[in-house]
Amino acid sequence: MVHQVQDAVGKLLGRPPHTIRGLQNNIVWREGVQVMRMDLHCHTEVSHDCRTALRDIPGWLLRTNTRVMAVTDHDQFRGGPELQQLVRDLGLDDRLSIICGEEITTSEGELIGLFLQDRIPPKLTPEETVREIKAQGGLVLLQHGFDPLKRYRLRPEATERIKDDIDIVETFNSRLSRHHWNREAARWGEVHGHLPQSAGSDAHTLRDIGEAWVETPFRLIHTPDDLLAALRIGQVAGHWTHPVYAYGRKQWRTFNGQFRREE
Repeated sequence: MVHQVQDAVGKLLGRPPHTIRGLQNNIVWREGVQVMRMDLHCHTEVSHDCRTALRDIPGWLLRTNTRVMAVTDHDQFRGGPELQQLVRDLGLDDRLSIICGEEITTSEGELIGLFLQDRIPPKLTPEETVREIKAQGGLVLLQHGFDPLKRYRLRPEATERIKDDIDIVETFNSRLSRHHWNREAARWGEVHGHLPQSAGSDAHTLRDIGEAWVETPFRLIHTPDDLLAALRIGQVAGHWTHPVYAYGRKQWRTFNGQFRREE
């Protein structure tokens, strides 16, 4: 009830309210409808190449209106459940939805599994990985699969073999070598059954989270069907950053973060 009152006051005054804990709560309205952003490809301190502390993420999500975040750490699973619990402990589970996922290294490149219940081991074949995801009731997301300069992209021949089992195609990734490959992904998704399209920042620092998004009317996301419905009416957008610049920025943010926490 407190949150609803704060949201109503913020709308009337034309400025975002704050949570009872003082976290900035940036609510966005379009034509009288509250909208949100969803980022379905993010890394945390659980990934070997990321130092984003789980404790810092909820505040950043509220600040950027990123209401839905998929935790997709490299070959690790625990970040999603731990962030879900943190959101619950903060009393923010009526504002934020955390999807438990994993960016899985198959024998022929990476795939993302969403709504997982447990870790899926690496180095399985793409077909075996898909079966493991589906056995957990999860969704298969094809990410950065069309950029030939991505070292761990799923190989084209593997993509062709599992195309009928792909549930979502990532059509905006902030870290591709060229924005052209995002357009190629969108075209592929249209040809192969008008698949739901997603966006992923591929965030490896806190401030990267939310740089790619699907904007859709606000709703809590609890199930695969909830997510697919939101994606179907959403708009994909984001900020593409040249990978050389992105790498340098990541190093600076990581170095800087050793001396101060993000605001």
